[in-house]
Amino acid sequence: MTAEPVIDMQDPPACDDSNAAGGHDSASAPPGVRASLSPSRAADFKTCPLLYRFRSIDRLPERPTVEQVRGTLVHAVLERLFDLPAAARTPQSAGDLVAPQWDRLVTEQPELSTLFAEGDAAAVAEFLRSAAGLLEGYFAVEDPRRLEPAEREALISAVVDDELLIRGYLDRLDVAPDGALRVVDYKTGGAPREAFEARALFQLKFYALVLWRTRGVVPRVLRLLYLKDAEVCDYAPDADELVRFERTVVALWRAIEQATARQDFRPRPSRLCDWCSHQALCPSFGGTPPPFPSAGAGDPLTDARSRPVAPGADE
Repeated sequence: MTAEPVIDMQDPPACDDSNAAGGHDSASAPPGVRASLSPSRAADFKTCPLLYRFRSIDRLPERPTVEQVRGTLVHAVLERLFDLPAAARTPQSAGDLVAPQWDRLVTEQPELSTLFAEGDAAAVAEFLRSAAGLLEGYFAVEDPRRLEPAEREALISAVVDDELLIRGYLDRLDVAPDGALRVVDYKTGGAPREAFEARALFQLKFYALVLWRTRGVVPRVLRLLYLKDAEVCDYAPDADELVRFERTVVALWRAIEQATARQDFRPRPSRLCDWCSHQALCPSFGGTPPPFPSAGAGDPLTDARSRPVAPGADE
């Protein structure tokens, strides 16, 4: 398999992970590229092919939960925290950023204000307090005064197998003096059960593959920071593992193409069904999916959602 660098870094949209995956202008795609894949889309298909269809082909709307939006807010605060001088990156400073960042998010995405009943100031205040509580978990595991991230909320992408663009947004990339890379991802949920840990590591391996293919360096550490429980999960990939992972990603996309050609995306029931927004349309719950969209309805070079996935939205 071959790979070429495409975009090493660009400014992310205001609403963005990368944590997920950003939208992509097909006109800017490198020659020969037929489709794109982000960690969230790939994980959707691995989790449940029908979920992938609902999000990427039918593009069904999903109302964000309070937990997801809290994750977005915490990510925004942590990104802005590193705009401050090192000595000013204190718990107090982080707490002072919560309300202004919430105001910014609501201004940019007015629909977020509908999470709470109109005029329910107490609910909003409790929401902001809960976000501040997660920031306390962050300071329990890291001292940002001793860090100078190389990149934050950076879009990275590469072409693999000559025709598949893979890309994603990094929460943070640290570069050591010797050039070693550490990919850091903030998680605002609790320390994971097995199913969630596997999904989180899949996402980080995706980033590691792109960095290796574009920079020629295998990240030394993939780090998950679980803020709710103040826990750190480190994983050290190697080149052989990333070669195998690249084959997995390409095989996933080929399976997606085959399922699309056959219009056959089947549900895969699991514990994750409890968090699915589309149970009413799922055969596993007695529902019926909508008619399959006509050919050409979706652009394979755009992501599953009309806007990038906000950080924390897939936790």
